[in-house]
Amino acid sequence: MDLKKYIRSIPDYPKKGILFRDITTLIKNADAFKFTNDRIIELSKKIEFDKVAAIESRGFVFASTVSYLLKKPFVLLRKKDKLPADVHSVDFELEYGKATIEVHKDSISKNEKILVIDDLIATGGTAEAAAKLIEISGGKVAGFIFVINLFDLPGNSLLKSKGYKTESLIEFPGH
Repeated sequence: MDLKKYIRSIPDYPKKGILFRDITTLIKNADAFKFTNDRIIELSKKIEFDKVAAIESRGFVFASTVSYLLKKPFVLLRKKDKLPADVHSVDFELEYGKATIEVHKDSISKNEKILVIDDLIATGGTAEAAAKLIEISGGKVAGFIFVINLFDLPGNSLLKSKGYKTESLIEFPGH
């Protein structure tokens, strides 16, 4: 299945100069959504991990399936002030601003291997912050799985240069 057909591109969103790759058109198509989840499950089975983590919010859509089908605990990596208990926080740069993500301090135990799933890798700021949260918590990054890699932006190369394993289902230019 050519998943690219199910991704909508929206120019100048969320700000001028950004070409937003929208997965809502993929997830509203039952066949494309099932195919995407099946591929993510196949990739996940090739990685040794203890828990699956997802980056808010579109990563939740795909990681919850991995958690359920592979019977792995699910760790939420959320935007600032969305988690009610004690958290670790990491600030980072986005392609279009600054942000903070957090994880509950009791979500990850020492030496647990964490698989991170998100919809898209662009500049790598969010994914790198996720890796830092996992490591601050005592865990190890088992790898990253993305639905989309924006291949002409530095995110995937950044993660690989830091020794992280990455997988993507489809590639688009970022601009």
